Amino acid sequence: AGSFQEAGVIQQAYNLNFPLHVVPASCAQCPAWSAFSVSSPAIVLETAEDRPEAVVVRLYEAHGSTVTAWLQTPLPVKEAMLCDLLERPLVQGRLPLEQQGLRLSFTPFRVLSVLLVWSH
Repeated sequence: AGSFQEAGVIQQAYNLNFPLHVVPASCAQCPAWSAFSVSSPAIVLETAEDRPEAVVVRLYEAHGSTVTAWLQTPLPVKEAMLCDLLERPLVQGRLPLEQQGLRLSFTPFRVLSVLLVWSH
């Protein structure tokens, strides 16, 4: 019912095409954990490509809207910067690390690539 955004069509399509895989936990009371989360349902985290001492996360705006969203991770990030689609850091692409995570601004259907460098 409603628009495709209200109906959650994009999330349902991902659930159908990329089902979750269950991994047995070592204890019955283990807390839930996620490597990344995004604060807006309009933003899709498409992929995270592992590199030595870093990861490139690619996100896109899927609702045709202008939105600001927070990318959050419990992983030890030392530095974050925007990259081009070939994963080369942009000259003015440094992102501040804030308490809420990384603040990302999207225009309709915009793709962002973010390089996250791990701290040791």
